Amino acid sequence: MTKHAPSRRLRRAATRLSSVVMLFYFSAFVLLGLKDYAWQAFALALAVPAMIWLGTNFLPRLFPADTLLLSLTNFLCALGVLVLYDTNPVYAYHQAAYYAVSLLAMICCVWAVRAVRHWGAAAWVLIPVSLALLAVPLIWGKETYGATNWIYIGSVSVQPSELVKVSLILIVSYFMSRRRFLPWLLFAVACLGALMLQRDLGTALLYYGVTLLLFFASSGNVPLTGLGVLGGAGAAVLGYRMFAHVKKRVAIWRNPWADYENAGFQIVQSLMALASGGLIGMGLGLGSPRTIPVYHTDFIFAVICEQFGLIFGLCVLAMYLAILWRGATIAMAARHAFHGLVAMGATLMIGLQTFVIIGGVIKLIPLTGVTMPFVSYGGSSLLSSLVLIGLIQGVASLNEDDLHEDMLLATGGEEEGV
Repeated sequence: MTKHAPSRRLRRAATRLSSVVMLFYFSAFVLLGLKDYAWQAFALALAVPAMIWLGTNFLPRLFPADTLLLSLTNFLCALGVLVLYDTNPVYAYHQAAYYAVSLLAMICCVWAVRAVRHWGAAAWVLIPVSLALLAVPLIWGKETYGATNWIYIGSVSVQPSELVKVSLILIVSYFMSRRRFLPWLLFAVACLGALMLQRDLGTALLYYGVTLLLFFASSGNVPLTGLGVLGGAGAAVLGYRMFAHVKKRVAIWRNPWADYENAGFQIVQSLMALASGGLIGMGLGLGSPRTIPVYHTDFIFAVICEQFGLIFGLCVLAMYLAILWRGATIAMAARHAFHGLVAMGATLMIGLQTFVIIGGVIKLIPLTGVTMPFVSYGGSSLLSSLVLIGLIQGVASLNEDDLHEDMLLATGGEEEGV
């Protein structure tokens, strides 16, 4: 029993953390409601903590779960709703609805990982479905910031590549766990080809990076992994030469002030927001976040730092690192290769996407236009992010079951010895 006491202490600490988080968001939305006398803010003051409770306290009653991972994830989701309300309340209402739907999808995903024992048939079905989804924007898509990766159904916009992230991880993990090289390789190449035709190079980078890292995790083959890195570098150079919007982004990254009033405007405004926020921020509801183009998606991290400060921004980064730590720990504890690769793939997807977008916002790397997981506005992005957490939680749940079985076997063995 003493061996598992730290795990129980971690669960209790996570439960206390979720209570503090719920109080924090309740107070924040109440203050915003008192500021503008808006009943919608008071509604969110009740709805957002309720969803946090659902995601952190109710889910562990259904399945064994990693409560720390749930607490961190729900904090980031709620942070997105809060920041969006302060900048554009309509976005916040939509995001709160996306949050609720995505939580239910996460719970369903946890159940699927626990219930499905044979993923072979599912993998073969997902291959044509995923490729069809990626092909749809090429036929009916609309170009946005140089990439044709969105489809519009009435007033609803969907980014299919966000949904295919999940199937990519499942398909690649399944065939890698079975040591079947050709199916996952052909599928990955087809996905990358579709993304290149869409000129969605940011998502292509995520797909390629996650697939390559999963290959290394499953095989440990350093020479082929190194060859893959060189191939990715070559593809990046080719993309730079082929696409004008990529050349423009690199030029802006090198010197955004050279074209401040046009192409460099968004990155300059982002850097100014980071600087104006200082260490402790200008305060919730203050600052000028709307001066940053696409503040609700690509540059939401700059808005967070302007209002809450660089210290808070570093804390947000620490939360992402903690999510990656928990995901990697869960992956390494898995008993089956497929489950370990699924958890690792989902963790890598979240980690790489976080690095790419935040690195672009702070001018560490050229901006690629992907969203900030859990926080950026958008139903497709939030749904895929929480489904990825659902994959990790599903594997964590199976790990808990395996651990419980081991404890029962150990106890039975001791009793027989006595």
